[in-house]
Amino acid sequence: MDVSDFNYDLPQELIAQDPLEKRSESRLMVLHRDTDEIEHKIFKDIIDYLNPGDCLVINDTKVIPARLLGEKEGTGAAIEVLLLKNKGDNVWETLVKPGKKMKPGARVLFGDGLLTGEVIDVVEEGNRLIKFSYEGIWEEVLDKLGEMPLPPYITHKLQDKDRYQTVYATHSGSAAAPTAGLHFTPELLKAIEDKGVNIARLTLHVGLGTFRPVKVDKIEDHHMHSEFYMLDEKTAEIINTTRQNGGKIIAVGTTSTRTLETVAGIAMDEAGNIKACSGWTDIFIYPGYKFKLVDRLITNFHLPESTLIMLVSAFYDRENVLKAYETAVQEKYRFFSFGDAMFITGDKK
Repeated sequence: MDVSDFNYDLPQELIAQDPLEKRSESRLMVLHRDTDEIEHKIFKDIIDYLNPGDCLVINDTKVIPARLLGEKEGTGAAIEVLLLKNKGDNVWETLVKPGKKMKPGARVLFGDGLLTGEVIDVVEEGNRLIKFSYEGIWEEVLDKLGEMPLPPYITHKLQDKDRYQTVYATHSGSAAAPTAGLHFTPELLKAIEDKGVNIARLTLHVGLGTFRPVKVDKIEDHHMHSEFYMLDEKTAEIINTTRQNGGKIIAVGTTSTRTLETVAGIAMDEAGNIKACSGWTDIFIYPGYKFKLVDRLITNFHLPESTLIMLVSAFYDRENVLKAYETAVQEKYRFFSFGDAMFITGDKK
């Protein structure tokens, strides 16, 4: 399939620059796979589409303030470092701008030397491995010096750091937020639980590879970056019980979807039960993929020609997804990270 098959026209003014004041007041487009019907709702209406015995699966990763602004030792040149993957022993895989002059041995100073980094290697796609030195606790140093790594299409400064976190963010490690979860409030989650819907947590630390443009013409030639995931025994048990009792598995976002389908591919027995597991996944889901665990999908509106719109097209079908995006443009929905949401329900025809 051609990457261009997943293109659509998006006016710049529909790219949401700021989060709404109230998370659950975003708009919600509901797509029914069995009838191809489209409904226009408010996000908090999602509760009306969830049934007792269903299971809502959320990604509880927490975004770290991964954007560091420093200067090159010796020249004072401005350097931006984006933390991508923790390699252990204070070494991180990073994206450095400008990167050309940051060869192994080059050092960067942050916060008047409160934090220093030395490039120790150049890896795939020009990413740099940097070893950091500091006094005290890493998380505290990062919190003091780092900024939230907002996507490049958001040009407004974020006033409240917490608005680029889900209300259930727990495990630090993401370079980007699992944005479908940004619409939930504690009150909405409680109402969902009170209705008899199970809520299960997993963790996938979102890397920037998810958002990188696809640089090949044929999507089959694209290779995803790997991301760390964890699914524990409690979540495995909730999911297994839900499925045994005929409930539906509702994934909140493409990150939860990719984690569930990864686990289904490596830790599902013949009876359809999954086991707890963790590791790195580079699963790439595009049309033709057969879903093993996910029955329903909550997601935002994604960039043209991105791996995320390909995943959504695999879950429904490309023609209807692009038709829904056309409708979203006509109806002036808000797009991308701080934008509105889509809920894909019903069984595929």
